[in-house]
Amino acid sequence: MNAWKTVAAVTAFGLCAAPVLAEPQSETLFQHKHWEVEFVTFDDGSLACLAEVDAQTDSFTLWVYQDQSVRLQFYSTSWEFGEGDTADLEVKIGNRSPWSLTNAELYKNSILFDLPDSDAGVNFLVEVAQGSRLYLRSATGEPVMDYSLAGSSASMDALIECGNAIR
Repeated sequence: MNAWKTVAAVTAFGLCAAPVLAEPQSETLFQHKHWEVEFVTFDDGSLACLAEVDAQTDSFTLWVYQDQSVRLQFYSTSWEFGEGDTADLEVKIGNRSPWSLTNAELYKNSILFDLPDSDAGVNFLVEVAQGSRLYLRSATGEPVMDYSLAGSSASMDALIECGNAIR
């Protein structure tokens, strides 16, 4: 993960309270096809795991935190949202039914959405693991971005293993 994307993500997630941001430390645990799974230690001592499909200027990231909450992050250098806005979006994985991302947070170059702590959240992760392509769309179905999920099954296994380790 590029350093400036990590700093933007840390700021977006409210994990840095100090005026000067210390660089989070990350360690790559697994790489497969389009995916990279990392273990991240933030300057406040908190831990997270991430699985990311990175295409240099655009990325799709799944963050897992110590409390086992899961956050989706869609990132693009072409987006400039500012702060405090939300949007209703949808995600479609392959030919499956779309998932609604109601009130997704728009923050600078990112779209952020917290998965529910329920069967629906688990089902979403299963679909990612089984999918070959993820389509991010507006609430009306207009294309926003799409991402290859090649290698997602093994990468989701590595993310789950990392998430279990930081509990």
